[in-house]
Amino acid sequence: MPGIIPHRHCVICGKAIEPDQVTCSEECQQTLEKEKRKQRNFTIFMMAGFLILILLLFLFSPKA
Repeated sequence: MPGIIPHRHCVICGKAIEPDQVTCSEECQQTLEKEKRKQRNFTIFMMAGFLILILLLFLFSPKA
């Protein structure tokens, strides 16, 4: 379509940005990094919880 220049949208706020960028500002970049850290920490917490659960099931399972 003529008249539409190549662009992307900021993954945080949705503003139009250059095609090679991910965020539009330093504030959005910091928000993105904070969210990535939260997701990483949640994943680690869930995996640790799962491993503890498996360990408890293994230790307290009835022996045949």
